[in-house]
Amino acid sequence: MEAVDSRQAIKDMALGLLVRHGYRGMSFAEIAAALGTTRANIHYHFGTKAALIEEVLADYVAATLANLRTIWAEGEARFPARVETMLAYSRQRFDAFNGGAGPVQPWSLISRLRQDDGLLSPAGHDQLSGFTAALEQVFGAALARAALRGELRDGEMAHDLALLLAAVADNAAPITLAGNGFSRLEAVYRGIVRLAAAAGKGS
Repeated sequence: MEAVDSRQAIKDMALGLLVRHGYRGMSFAEIAAALGTTRANIHYHFGTKAALIEEVLADYVAATLANLRTIWAEGEARFPARVETMLAYSRQRFDAFNGGAGPVQPWSLISRLRQDDGLLSPAGHDQLSGFTAALEQVFGAALARAALRGELRDGEMAHDLALLLAAVADNAAPITLAGNGFSRLEAVYRGIVRLAAAAGKGS
């Protein structure tokens, strides 16, 4: 296996273990056993567990934000259609860790690592707080555009809805866990669509 492929395979395996089991549940020994490699090889590529987690988290945050910017910034779709695309994206991630019957399993690296906040490095903390700030920017810009298109009554309503959307997106996995399924997240997002529609009637 080439070095670049080995690094990516290690990160992919670490991601799955982190989402399912958290910081303590991800070990070099388990990754090595699953990939048929050695702990020394993982140390060679990443050095420490903290460094591996930082890189996995950085990749995950970057990919998530890139997808959200595509959903909320590109094209001419109106607000309800963007919400449905957001739900489809979230459903894909949910299904990757919830393929069968039984209790809902964790499916977001960001929400899972927030549970292990005290174990993260300063860089890990910065990545999580930066993700929240970036979410607010993504939704703020998207709702401002919706207001300019006349989908909302005014900029103040756009700001309030953007904060609400950012909070839901930032806590999507816990919502499905507390609500015992993805349908709860669907209900929350579609409720926001109805609020947005009501807010637009006065325009």
